[in-house]
This record gives sequence, structure tokens and C-alpha cells, in this order.
Amino acid sequence: MNTVFPLEQARTDEAGKRPFLGELLVRNGRITQRDLDQALAAQREMGDLIGRVLVRLGLVSEVEVAIALCEQLGLVLVRTEDYPEAPLDVPGLLPEYLIAHGVLPLSVSDGELAAAMATPQDAFLGKALRLATGLRLLPRVAIESELASALEKLYTEPEDELQEQDSGFGLSGSDSEFVEHLKDLASEAPVIRLVNQIISRVIDLRASDIHIEPFEDGLHIRYRIDGVLQEGELIDAALAAAVTSRIKLLAHLDIAERRLPQDGRIKNRVKGHELDLRVSTLPTVHGESVVMRVLDRASIRLSLEDMGFSSDTLGRYRTLIDRPHGILLVTGPTGSGKTTTLYASLAKLDAEALKIVTVEDPVEYQLEGVNQVQVQAQIGMSFANALRSILRQDPDIIMIGEMRDTETAQIAVQSALTGHLVLSTLHTNTAAGAIIRLEDMGVERYLITSSVNGVLSQRLLRRLCSHCRERVQLPEATLVESGLSRFMPAGENSVYVARGCNGCKHTGYRGRTSVHELFIMDDAAHRAILSGADATMLHGVAREGGMLTLYEDGLRKVAAGVTSLEEVMRVTQDQGNA
Repeated sequence: MNTVFPLEQARTDEAGKRPFLGELLVRNGRITQRDLDQALAAQREMGDLIGRVLVRLGLVSEVEVAIALCEQLGLVLVRTEDYPEAPLDVPGLLPEYLIAHGVLPLSVSDGELAAAMATPQDAFLGKALRLATGLRLLPRVAIESELASALEKLYTEPEDELQEQDSGFGLSGSDSEFVEHLKDLASEAPVIRLVNQIISRVIDLRASDIHIEPFEDGLHIRYRIDGVLQEGELIDAALAAAVTSRIKLLAHLDIAERRLPQDGRIKNRVKGHELDLRVSTLPTVHGESVVMRVLDRASIRLSLEDMGFSSDTLGRYRTLIDRPHGILLVTGPTGSGKTTTLYASLAKLDAEALKIVTVEDPVEYQLEGVNQVQVQAQIGMSFANALRSILRQDPDIIMIGEMRDTETAQIAVQSALTGHLVLSTLHTNTAAGAIIRLEDMGVERYLITSSVNGVLSQRLLRRLCSHCRERVQLPEATLVESGLSRFMPAGENSVYVARGCNGCKHTGYRGRTSVHELFIMDDAAHRAILSGADATMLHGVAREGGMLTLYEDGLRKVAAGVTSLEEVMRVTQDQGNA
């Protein structure tokens, strides 16, 4: 059993009365009073139990409601693993009645019926079960979606093979009938609850992405937590079309189009958090794969000091931001926090005294005092076209979400040469590699030396969990071989490693920080670029000028106990220890 609240310990208030479920959720910090007021207003309009209304609004998960219900009623919570593998025959109870009222018999013993119930607080249902069976009822709290799946599996007769073939994507008939069928699937209450539950889990898990992947055995749900994918639920394959259609409806996508990839957005409020989900669908052999990238407006850090910069790197980076003109590039792979760094950089600037304009695809977070432009390639609003118009807006600072093509890069260079500060991102592995990438995009070397102020390369590392990290002694040979000895205090040879606890979901890590290498364009770099140096030679010039690599910056964080040596090796393994 997952959660047990003995009956005699059911929570009561000072007057000896059990609190309402919504009040209990507020007391436990699961929702705010404002959330409850909103749910009560919705309940007056739509009816239904307050717990279901809260779940439907995305304010809490089904699990949180079930746990609160256990605490309110003093009952036991049962999960899928507690359900019987075969249906239990109880005289007086028909399968249709059990399915209609959300009741699953668990056991019969000594004149007592233990049953999982979606609404154990329903006194009329409890009385009906006692009268129908002649048994004393021992109610158990069930999670409604899990209970519905179990009842369907145990008590619903399987359809014949032809019906199964016609019920999915092989549906015959007109396109309009097919679309209506998909909409009906997506509008069923169990599907709505399931999708809400999947989305709401990102708050508890601190996930940045949700991956919904169809395979033969069902729909696999995975969550990216601190940059690493972790397994979630497995949903029955029969629900795959319904779940995908529900997400596509929320994202305003064409649910009838299953052959082409689509992109959309969902704005949702979950447990007091304003979530912006970027949705991408991709057809696969087993159905449509869906990835939702989670943008939590409450979690973005717009402070450079909080982003893991080492003090010396931060000081030099600030000098680049404060320059009146030129190009400052932030590089790294997808998901390395480049855009967040640019947002934090803009937040340091005086938006009241400066005209700041951004062109992004998409606009991820809205910044106060900043003019943000959304790229819309389908109507000809590309990066290059937007930049041409932006230059006529008399900006002081321009942020380009990403330099994707030659035209955008050349306009950025011209902007920098005409007195604008340009911030942008590039997909390269190293800071020095950004210079070669610009040259590949058609920018002449003499223009690069005249316009580029510096390049910041960035990666994200998982932080060790402060509750369970463990100090270990490293052999001297390991310290020397890894290069860690350079950054360790004199006479010190112990570092922290990951262990795992309930607080970090037994991963050993909680949250992320960043590592950086900052390539500043000084005279030596200018000479090297003009002489035709490749990325390796430019990297060497930058090292001679005092640049620390991503790997070395990571070693500094290992010595400080922020992360582990294994994590630095995982993230910066392409950098080596040079």
C-alpha cells in the first residue's frame, strides 16, 4: 500500500469536524486560497466534485487529491499494483454497475468487502453496496484514471478483430467523420484527466520536457529532468490516438493530419504556475510522437549571478555586455541555456534608457521594457526580414534568437558596424568554433575581427543534491590525470559524489548550474583570424590569453563541491582536459 491513514486518525478541525477537501489542500500548501475560489466558481457552473474540478483545471494532480481524500476520511490509498489480476465475483454486483459507479472489489473476507472506490465519500453508494451484497464495506481510495483503466481491463469484453481494426486510424468513411471521431476520443473525461495528469507532473518532477512516444506495447511517457530523460508512465496502446488528439486540440493543431510534423503551443495554469508548452508532433511507424517543451515563467532566472558564472568569467562577460556596439555570441547545443543567458544579459541593461528589440522563434519569455518580435516564416517574417525592419526602429541593442543563415549573419555584422550591440546564439561546440562558423556562413574574416567582441560557450551540469552528496577521497594519480589537482586547495584530495535520496528522486542530483568558456577578441585573436587560423589554432590562442575551457570550469565546480567529476566528464567529454 502506498499511503495509509488509519480511520481513527482522520484529520478533524478544532470543532471536531472533518475539513472540506479544498480547505485541506490549501492547508497542505497544494493550492492557494485563490485557486480554491476559482475552482468553487467553476464547480457552481459545471457541477461535479471539487476534487475533479481541481484536477480538470490543472491545479492539482489526481494523486494529490487522492492523498488529501485519504487524510480527510482516514482511509487507505490503493494503486494499480494493489488491484486483483482477475475480476472478483461478488454476488449482487454486476460489472455494469461497478463500471458505472467506479467500484472495484479487492477482497471478501469474514463478511467484509474491501473495494477501491473513486468516490468513497459517497454515502448513498456505500449504502447501496452494503444492501446489494449483505457485506460490511471497507472502502479504499483509488486514483480515478487508474481505477477506470483497471475496470475496463477486468470487466469489459474485448471487441472482435474487425471492430478493433475499424476503431483506430484505419477508420473508414469521410474525413469529417474521422475528425469527429478523433474529437470524441479526445473529449472523453478519462483522456482529459490523463493528459492533465501528464502535464501536471512536470511541476513535481521539475521536468523541462515531456516525451510521448508510441511503440507496440503502448504509449511511453518520459520526462527530461535536469537534462536527463527518465521513464514515466506506460499508457495502453488503445489510448494512444485519444491522448495525441487531445494534445493536438489543446495546441490548436490539425488533428486529422497524421502524416506531417506539426508545431504548436499550449498555455496552461498548473498548480499556480503559468506554463507555456511548445508542442512538436512527428509521425513514426507506430503513431505520432509528441514532445512538449515546458517553459515555466516562475522558474526562469534572469540574474547572471544565479546562473553558475565563476566570478572572473562573469566580470569579463559584463565588460562585453557594457560595450556600446559589436557582436556578442552565446554558443552551445540545444538545451544548454543559451537563450536564458541572453535574457539575463538583457535584464542587466537599462531598458528605460536604451531601445532594446529582439527577434525570436519563438518568443519564450516576455521581458518588461523590451520590444520582442516573433518570427513567422509562413508569412515571410523571417529573421532577415525582421532585422531589416528592426534597424529602421532606431534600436540601441538587438537580440537575435539564432543566426541560422548567411543573410541573417551579414545583417547582424552590418548592424554591429553601424553602432548597434547585437546579441545572438550559434550552434557550435566551442567558443572558437563560432568564428569558423561565421566564416562558413559567408562573413569575411576582416568583418569578423571588426564586429565580434567575444564568444561565450555554455553547457548545463546537474548540481549535486545537498542532502545526500557524499565526500570521498581521490587518489593523487586521479587528481593529476583529470587535471583536478590544479583547482583543489593545497593538501586537499576529497571531492563530493552523488548518492541519492527521496528529495532528488534517488538520482543524486537536484537542479542545474552552468559552465562556460569565454573567448574575448583581443589583438592576438585578431591576428590569428586574419592569418587564416582554424578552430584548433584559435582555441590555442584563446587558452594562451587566459581562457579556461568548459572542462576546466567544470573542474572548478567539482573542487567547490557543486557537482561531481562524473557529471563534468559526461557533459564536457568532447572537450577533453586540454
